[in-house]
Formats: sequence, structure tokens, C-alpha cells
Amino acid sequence: MDSQDTIVAIATAPGEGGIGIVRLSGVNAEKFLKLYFNSAGNHCQFTSHRLYYGQFRHTDGDLVDEVMAVIMRAPRSYTMEDVVEVHCHGGSVVLRRIVDLFIDAGARLARPGEFTLRAFLNGRIDLTRAEAVIEVIRSRSEAACRVALGQLEGRLSQKLFSFRDDISDLLAEVEAGIDFPEEELPLIDRQRLIETSTYLEGQMAALLDSFESGRLLRDGLSILIFGKPNVGKSSLMNTLLGEARTIVSDIPGTTRDTVEESLILRGMPLRLIDTAGVRQTLDPVEIQGVERAQAKVAGVDLVLLVVDGSQALDEDDQKALQSCDPARTLLVLNKQDLGDSHLPTEFLPLPAFSISARSSFGIDQLLNGIVSFFSKSAGSEGRETTLLSDRRHRESLLLARNALERFRVCLAEDQPSEFGALELREALQALGEITGETAPEDILEKIFTRFCIGK
Repeated sequence: MDSQDTIVAIATAPGEGGIGIVRLSGVNAEKFLKLYFNSAGNHCQFTSHRLYYGQFRHTDGDLVDEVMAVIMRAPRSYTMEDVVEVHCHGGSVVLRRIVDLFIDAGARLARPGEFTLRAFLNGRIDLTRAEAVIEVIRSRSEAACRVALGQLEGRLSQKLFSFRDDISDLLAEVEAGIDFPEEELPLIDRQRLIETSTYLEGQMAALLDSFESGRLLRDGLSILIFGKPNVGKSSLMNTLLGEARTIVSDIPGTTRDTVEESLILRGMPLRLIDTAGVRQTLDPVEIQGVERAQAKVAGVDLVLLVVDGSQALDEDDQKALQSCDPARTLLVLNKQDLGDSHLPTEFLPLPAFSISARSSFGIDQLLNGIVSFFSKSAGSEGRETTLLSDRRHRESLLLARNALERFRVCLAEDQPSEFGALELREALQALGEITGETAPEDILEKIFTRFCIGK
């Protein structure tokens, strides 16, 4: 990044709106603004962090728009550079004209995420907080937004920096023993190092254990609608979605591929997956659909095993049951408007819900069951708890914990101090990849290209 560049971009969403914002950052941001901005008064001093009303005019005097402008001088800005925002009417023509004029003055069009990248490189935020910005923007539910805001607030950073500081202290003690080999580490010091390492491992393990909760709150619950043909799986999906998304027919085998749709249920993100009916068939296309349905069972968070509650259950129902993990399965007895059959004992351990997808009878109770499963699986909703929700963070933290475990083994087996120091450096390297202190360029590029231009 060229720190002498002044970058510019539209900071608001494309399309028409009441207000549009053009943002600049860099050493010439204030200079470029003053080329075009004419305040309502005779002279504008531009006190930092104050909005001023005026006209944005071309250098030839042509009016571009009536605007509000603000200068946020370094270091009290998002990027820790001089930042300018021009608030204009939200039409795309006006916004483009303002951007073009700033480019004519010498600004460069910002790359995706470059404002946040500058905030990171200038030390205002660490990498986890930078990543949280995009998660807040992309949140599809209140639960996901709470997790992202907790990370943006710095809860995860604080834990990681605490780990880093403690490991750095361990490394300093071990390296002191390397530098002064004639002074052997006393037994009590070695034991204390083992105890400290064990404690840190436990703290990291607890954070790693929060990943499943964090993932569910961020990404939502994946729900597979599963069962033999013609039991009402597609009807159930349409009822849950509130629209006719999938084809419903009395002909078995109508659904031959997976159909996925997302929805928000009581503030929680869900991903519904309708599948081909599971049965013995000779149709090669239907066989592929059945195989895909069975393969999906292991990869989802929850299975809704749908059976025809008005009929005696048969061999296909039994085979569908055998494919499911009871801990992640809810039994749905559909077609209750047509009658109620006796439930075989092998199905009894599953939480069961009697419904009619056609009339919506029992749907509220089923939704309550889904919410209960989600709440139990996700645990804390992230208001006060530090949660791990990103796979990249999880992988690096796992590397750090494993390195600490190897360090403890080095101490316990009285291995040379150099070996233990190496493990501690690996732990610090792994933690640094999460916070950005040691993250390689390709990781940074991958993260910041996920951002929109203007953020």
C-alpha cells in the first residue's frame, strides 16, 4: 500500500437513496475537498469532526449538488489518516460525478476493503476486528450480528493478546535458560511453567469448544428434510418457507435433487434442504437423488425425518431412520389430517411432532422444537461470551494449543530448552496469524477482497 495515495470510493449501497456518501482517505483528502466545496458562509475553517453545509461545485463553477461535508483529521479517524466524507443526494449520477472530480484532482479509486485495510495496517484495529466489519455487514440475523459485534468490540482480540503475552513470558524464561546454560532451571520453575502451560491449554480448549456455537449463530442451522417419497417433504418445506418453492405431487419421486432455501426464524438464520425420497428404485436419475440425500445427512446440523403419520411405517421408513443420528433428528409425523397410526417402538426415542403440512396443523410446535434444538446447540447468544466463529481462527488456535502441548511434553521429559522455545515460537506464530501480526500477504489479500469498495 502506498501511504501517500489518497483513495476515494462511494461508501453507500448502489441504487437510489435519500443520502449517498463519498469517502476519501489520505494525506490530500482535505486539500481535494476544498477544491470543490463552497460553504454556506463566507469562509469555512473546517473544525475536525463537524458537518458543514455547502455546495459541491466543479472548478468551472458548475453545481454538482448541495452537500454536507466533514473532515476527520488523523489520527482520530477510521483509517487513522485524514478522512473526508461528502454526504450528497443518493442518486448514482451525483455520486459518480463527485468521485470523478476527486479522481481528476489526484485521488485513486479505492480497492475493495482498502479503507479497513488501512485501519489495520495503521494499527487502529487487529485482523480479527477487521474481519468482524464484514461479518457485521453480511449478518443475516440478530444472533449473527451479535457475534460479529462482540468480535468488533475486541472480545476475541483481548483473549488472543492475553494468550500471546503469557506465552511470550514463558518464552522469555526458557530463552533465559538457553542464554545462561550454567544456571539450570530449578525444579520449582519447571513445574510452574508446566502449570502455566496447562492452564493456557485449558483456556484455548474452552475457546475452541465455542466454535460450534459461534458457527451456528453466524451461519445458521442447516436442516435436512428427509424421508421416503410421498410423505410430504416438499409440502413441509413450502409451509416453512411460506411459499410454493418446490413442486408438490402425489407421484412418488417428484423431487430428484436437493433444493436449498434460507430463511430467518425468530431471529435465527436457517438453511432448509429438501431432498429426494429415499427408497429402492431402478431409475438411474432417482438413484442419484437418493444417494445425494443420504450423503447430506452426515453434513447437516439437524434432520427432520418425515413419515406419513396416517399410514403404518414400512421398510423404507426404517431405512431412513437408520441413516439418521438420533441426537440430531426430529421425527415429523405428517398428514395427521388423514388419521393417526401407531408409532413403532424404535422411533419412540426421537422427539416427535404431529403435523399437517397441508393445513399447517402442529407447525408452531415443530418450529418450537427447531428453536429449542438451535438454542441448545448454540448455547450462549454471544451477548457477553467470547465465541470463535471463523474456521481460519479455529485452525490457527488449534495449532497454537498443540504447540503448547508439545512444549509441556518437552518440559516433562526434560528435553533441551531449545526444543521448548521452538514450540512456543510456533504457538506465537499461529496466534499472530489470527490477529494479523504474522499473517502472510495471501491471507490478508483473501480477507480484504471480501469487502465491498468503500469500506
